[in-house]
Order: sequence, then C-alpha cells, then structure tokens
Amino acid sequence: MIRTLLARAGLVAAAAGVATLLTAAPAAAHGADAPDGTDYRTRTTGVTPQRPGLEVRVVEAGARLELTNDTGRAVEVIGYSGEPYLRVGPDGVFENSRSPATYLNRTIAGDTALPAEADPAAPPTWRRIADGTTVRWHDQRALWQESAPPAEVRAAPNREHRVRDWAVPLRDGADPVMINGTLDWVPPPDAYTWWAVTIVGLLAVGALGLLAAAAPAGARALSALGALLVAGGVVAVVYPVGRELDAGAQGLGPVALGLLSGQIWALLTGVGAIAAGWYALARRPAADFAVALAGACLALFAGAANAAVFARSIAPVPWSPEIARGMVALVLITGTGATAAGVLRLHAAAKTPTPTRT
Repeated sequence: MIRTLLARAGLVAAAAGVATLLTAAPAAAHGADAPDGTDYRTRTTGVTPQRPGLEVRVVEAGARLELTNDTGRAVEVIGYSGEPYLRVGPDGVFENSRSPATYLNRTIAGDTALPAEADPAAPPTWRRIADGTTVRWHDQRALWQESAPPAEVRAAPNREHRVRDWAVPLRDGADPVMINGTLDWVPPPDAYTWWAVTIVGLLAVGALGLLAAAAPAGARALSALGALLVAGGVVAVVYPVGRELDAGAQGLGPVALGLLSGQIWALLTGVGAIAAGWYALARRPAADFAVALAGACLALFAGAANAAVFARSIAPVPWSPEIARGMVALVLITGTGATAAGVLRLHAAAKTPTPTRT
C-alpha cells in the first residue's frame, strides 16, 4: 500500500514538472513583467504641472509605470525620440505602431528587435490596445538597465544611493506635462540569515515525523502538521494575490484573471495545502501521503519560486519586504518540513509488520 502511494506521488510530481515546463513561456513572460525582487526602488514624485484627474504610480516592484487619465481629454506619453508613443483618454488606450518605444518596452530588458515600420519621424499610426483610461508600460527612463550597479554603488554597496532623478514627458493637447520620479539603490538583506532561519524551522517541523504515528504524540504531530499546512496554504494564496495587486490589478475580476494567467501554480498548491491540512486534521486514511505530497508542491511552487526576496531589498508585493520574506520563509518551512515529516511517517509505516490473523 505504502509503495503504491509513493509511486503515485512520484508520478504526480513528474506530471507537475512536465506541466511546469509546458507552461514556462507564459509564466516567464509574466515574471519578466513583474520581477521576483529588485534592489532598485522606483518612485514617482508627481506630475508637473498638476492635472486634476491625471494620476501616475509605480507598479510591479518598479518594473512599470501606470497612468490613469480621468481628465476627459486624451493625453499622450512621449517616446524616447520625442515621438508620440501611447495615447490614453475617454476613447480607450492606443499605441503608436511607428514608435520604437512600442517595441522596446515590450520587455523589461528593452531587447525587442525593431521592425522596419518603427520610425519616430513618421506620422503616428494609432492601434487600439485596451478599453478604459489606464495604461501600464515599461519605461527605460525609470529603470536601471545595466547588469552591473552604478560606480557609486560598487564603491559603497551597504549604503542607500540616489541613482538618478528621472522624467517621462507627456502631452495634454498642445501642453507639455512631465512625470517626475526617482531611482534609488537600496542595499539587499542578508540572505544567509533568512536561509538559516528557514532551514532551522523546516528541520524542526520535519522532526515531527520521528514521533511514532500510533502513539498519542504521533497523533498530535499529525494534527500539528495539518494546522501548519493550512497556515502555509493560506499564505501561499495571499502572496500571489499581493503580487497581482502590486502589478496594478484592481477589483476581484482583474486579480482573479492575473492569478489564473500568471500565478496558477502558486494558487493551486496553496489551495491543495489547505485541503491536505484539513485532511490531516481529520486524521483520514493516507493523511501522511497527502501531507508529504502537498508539502512538496507547496515548497516548490509557492516557496522556492519566490525565494528571490531573501536576497532582494524590494519585493513585488504591496507590503514591507520583511513581511514578504517572512511569508516566503513560512511557506518553505511548512512545505519542506511537512514533506520530510510525511515521508518519515510513511517510511515508519512501511517497516511496521502487518499483524497476522490466527
């Protein structure tokens, strides 16, 4: 029985890995738009001159700017060569297919090859890309594009540095408007401390699997594992919701769409961990198997997938980086610890001789 369960667990894990590879392209595209973490803090300082109804904010951990235009007039975002790039107003959002920025801003790296039609000197050709009055885009003027940090950062990496002030020009009718902002280097945290805490925690949780399952202490250990999985599963669901909110999603529908399109594995493993936790709390048959499998998926898809925040100062969530790191650590501790404990309990059950009937 135990060998059959373990074999099924291996098949499920393999299927999950294959599915991950098959869905890697859209997931990577979403990840490129919303990085797992960064050491550069992008902020907006305002729009000058002020325009009532025109709001700008930074989303996706600084990867994009978001402009909402409720002025009742069309406003244009100006590209890198002074050409019209985006237009947003009462009739929707449009991009200029002749603007090089239309193509360069498709990825955060700005490495898209320019087509022959890209010509900043040509009259704009507007293409409708969305309804509403909000547009989000990568803008190289608000980002640090080099692989190495600035010289002043390399000289003193443990201090915060102002990298530059930046500006993105707009056009409101015939009037020039400017989005102003700042780009700062923020020293990253000590990743070794977070990993050390995580490892100690997961070893403590895994040790619950050493308690004999048939003893009262073993039953209480199973309940503790179930409660931890429920807690870890809730955190695993909340974290991707926070990522979608940080990416600019507003309202239940946009958040749900973002989760289903870019955070599906974290969402599913979180829900699965909650279900497995309740299964263990009820002490149902094969609860050890459910704990081990749900824990492995939780650690892989919701923990390790977000562990970059241990080494990054800016997290892609709308709360403090310390809370984000604590949430990821909890998911890793719960998931990996539950996996170890479940496997130990399964191994002990496999070695227990089956009583013979007389």
